[in-house]
Amino acid sequence: MRANPGIPRRLIVAVGGNAIDPGNNKGTPEEQKAIAAATAKAMLPLLELDNQLVIVHGNGPQVGKLLLANAVARDRVTPQSLDILVAQTQGALAYILSQAFENALREAGNSRHVVGLVTQVEVDADDPGFRNPTKPVGPFFSKEEAQALSKEFGITVKQDSDRGWRYVVASPEPRHVCDISLVEALMCTRTVVIAGGGGGIPVIRDASGCRHGVEAVIDKDLTACLMANILAIHDMMILTAVPRVAINFGKSDQRELSRVCLSDMRRYQAEGHFPPGSMGPKVAAAIRFLESGGRRAVITSLDTAVPALRGETGTHIVHDRDV
Repeated sequence: MRANPGIPRRLIVAVGGNAIDPGNNKGTPEEQKAIAAATAKAMLPLLELDNQLVIVHGNGPQVGKLLLANAVARDRVTPQSLDILVAQTQGALAYILSQAFENALREAGNSRHVVGLVTQVEVDADDPGFRNPTKPVGPFFSKEEAQALSKEFGITVKQDSDRGWRYVVASPEPRHVCDISLVEALMCTRTVVIAGGGGGIPVIRDASGCRHGVEAVIDKDLTACLMANILAIHDMMILTAVPRVAINFGKSDQRELSRVCLSDMRRYQAEGHFPPGSMGPKVAAAIRFLESGGRRAVITSLDTAVPALRGETGTHIVHDRDV
């Protein structure tokens, strides 16, 4: 497909982990593949564009389930560290998504390739995120269920945006994407690159330059922002469950945002319109992206990705001078 007006030459897209496992099912292989196929069908117009495309996916539902499985089976199977669990979900999700994407492309008569890269992301060993776990992962529980799990397995649980209680883990800031040059090399061949999955495998670098995994899950939207800035990608898209961001959400004066300047978005953020467990991280990543040199951040739903790129829908966050 030829380039379309308004479609950027380089684009990075962040997709939630619920693109494979929305958390309200058992997460069987059949369910995961069926949901991935539906995601691929929704994203097909985006995959068919003649551009350089990087996709970063989340892994919250999946890595949380592995953590709980670790805890339940700890007396029978040696538990794995969180960095290894992130790597497991990164590889599994890249496999399922890349297969679904290529199947959708082939059915449409498109020969474009999709590849998933195992991606390590360096964090600071002294990041305050290690001392205050805030990243919700895994399924939702009632307060009583969560407290019982916490007591039995020694896990940290917190309420997540009035939707229930979840396991929470450390979430340090991404500082460096390892082997980012490989992502760029593949981009330039028009291959769709799935990288930074689950925010990347969290690692620290010691004084000798060697990397070591750490117990954490990095926010995938912040990793997408960092990758975009390194790769000189000027447009970032965050795909979520709604076509637009709203302020006063759920109230009588709720208002959807279409094109909004950076200073207004900072003000809305400071006023508390975007809860930490839902739209908060996405808005924070969009703001950081623009502050670090990005041109436009678009937040929209899976099925409106290409119309949003053209400016027909979605929330577009831009610099004040561009409003």
